[in-house]
Amino acid sequence: MRVAVCRLALAVLALSAIACKEEGTIKVHRLTFNGVKAIDGGRLRSALATRESSRIPWGKKYFFDRSRFDADLKRIQAFYADRGYPDARVTGFDVKLNDKQNEVDLTVTIDEGEPVKVAAINIEGFDAIPPAHLEDLKKRVPLKVGQPRDRQLVVTAHEMAMNELKDHGYPYAKVTTRETNGSDGKQTTITFTAEPGTIAYFGPIQIVGNKSVNDNIIRRELTFKPGDLYRRSIVQESQRRLYGLELFQFANIEPLNPEQQSAEVPMRVTVAEGNHQRVNFGVGYGTEENARVEAEYHHVNFLGGARSAGAHVRWSSLDRGARLDFNQPYFFRPHFSLGAEGQQWYTYTPAYTSVVTGAKLTLTHRANPGTSWATSITSEHDRSAIDASVLGDPTRRNTLIALGLDPTTNEQNGTLNALGFDFQHSTADNLLNAHHGYQLAFHTEEAGRLVPGTFNYYALSADARHYLPLNDNVVLASRVQIGNIRPFGNEQTNVPFSKKFFLGGATSVRGWGRYEVSPLASGLPIGGDSMLAFSEELRAMLRGNFGGVIFLDAGNVWAESFGHRLGDLRYSIGPGLRYQTPIGPIRFDVGYQLNPVPELLVNGSPQKRRFRFHFSIGQAF
Repeated sequence: MRVAVCRLALAVLALSAIACKEEGTIKVHRLTFNGVKAIDGGRLRSALATRESSRIPWGKKYFFDRSRFDADLKRIQAFYADRGYPDARVTGFDVKLNDKQNEVDLTVTIDEGEPVKVAAINIEGFDAIPPAHLEDLKKRVPLKVGQPRDRQLVVTAHEMAMNELKDHGYPYAKVTTRETNGSDGKQTTITFTAEPGTIAYFGPIQIVGNKSVNDNIIRRELTFKPGDLYRRSIVQESQRRLYGLELFQFANIEPLNPEQQSAEVPMRVTVAEGNHQRVNFGVGYGTEENARVEAEYHHVNFLGGARSAGAHVRWSSLDRGARLDFNQPYFFRPHFSLGAEGQQWYTYTPAYTSVVTGAKLTLTHRANPGTSWATSITSEHDRSAIDASVLGDPTRRNTLIALGLDPTTNEQNGTLNALGFDFQHSTADNLLNAHHGYQLAFHTEEAGRLVPGTFNYYALSADARHYLPLNDNVVLASRVQIGNIRPFGNEQTNVPFSKKFFLGGATSVRGWGRYEVSPLASGLPIGGDSMLAFSEELRAMLRGNFGGVIFLDAGNVWAESFGHRLGDLRYSIGPGLRYQTPIGPIRFDVGYQLNPVPELLVNGSPQKRRFRFHFSIGQAF
């Protein structure tokens, strides 16, 4: 009876919709489900054609369509059946128009029923691959005994089994999947049976589609050669390397004539070249840097050979300047590249302005897309001018002189020559908005001694991040940062102001603005030689492209080397909003100071509020 009444209401609504369907005047305001427990409601929504309209004025609007909604009721049952709930049924739905009759709320009630569970998983006929790899495959298969039989996971397991064979020299392998139901119909045994076929090796390599890029440039990026055992993973790695050159709009590597099942597999590399010269111009705004203007020119085939060169200029209230860069890929070996950078860059902190003019040469080894190490040599001139309000405090003048201030010019000047080493490793799924995995970064450098200059110090820093998915929509993100600068002879004049540590701002301790967490001089932050910070952030998708976060940040900067003291940490908490866009999430955070920095001056006056607003693009970390 309830369903019949609902259908009558739906028919009345449909009559109204028919007349306005072309104009689309009845928007879907809300779509909710009752009885959904076993599956994720967000995944169910994304599978339907009927969708909620965006709440923001410029967001996309979805309009009610009777035939589409009827089809969705069937899609719900099919969706559940694919996830191991063949008895799931739509038992009712409510349709409610608002008073203006231009929006509708839809409520669907579902009886999920009992699932069909996986009783056993058999993997047979895989003797062609090493036992250790077979055991690893069994552990990685997403299907689990005792869980509902999800057809998507069955397909994923099937593809994983196929790929394992193709990664051990069997490009023509086949895998069949068989399901055997138990007597009660609620248990099933899934069996994957392999037919490895002929073992094969890479054959001749054909390259097509390139025009200005030489064949040798493409061949040197390939991680296989004729005679090597066929492996699907190194074909994919070679394809990623070709895209990484940024020379091609399209790159594909595939075997020729696979139907012949030859023991020697000829390969074809197909590419389509893109525009080698690119110009980007951007205008933005952030709560810390205010207005920002940037322009960039990049040539990805400079002088041929896949070399790249570019220029980048930027202007904001916090930093501005120009940088030139050059990169030579395949520096004697496939995994090595040589990069050069020259810059003149201005940085504005509350206590002083720094100008860095110089160059850097970097040799990078990239073992795979997620792991790299690099050595570098830097030669630059650093000049820092102290703010007049700090110089006006005679009690601080001797301290500034001890830090390297020239009392005759009120500046710090010197030549910085340094050797550096960097290591990075990442398993994160997305650098802009990670949901799982981790990232590690380590940096160390020595200035002076081996490459003499005005400044002499040893510095190291590390950054570790971890992303733990709690479910499809919630991620716990964690970060720890530590850094230290040790001047030779414990003479602070050996460290330039431009290398000092600061915290605060949109990407660190968010209860303060950028550069505001640091040792003070006359109430203004002047930076320090040691730093420690950590952050915990709970990220959740709320509705559509909207998400929210709750965060806890902590950290501090100490004037002396190895001055880390946990009891001195500054803490901030707060909420945030996220809106997903193709270029990353738009971010708005509000950070509140739990223990303010005494005597801190902001814009020349004692700070009057314990909270900061932050507006930016991309996650905080």
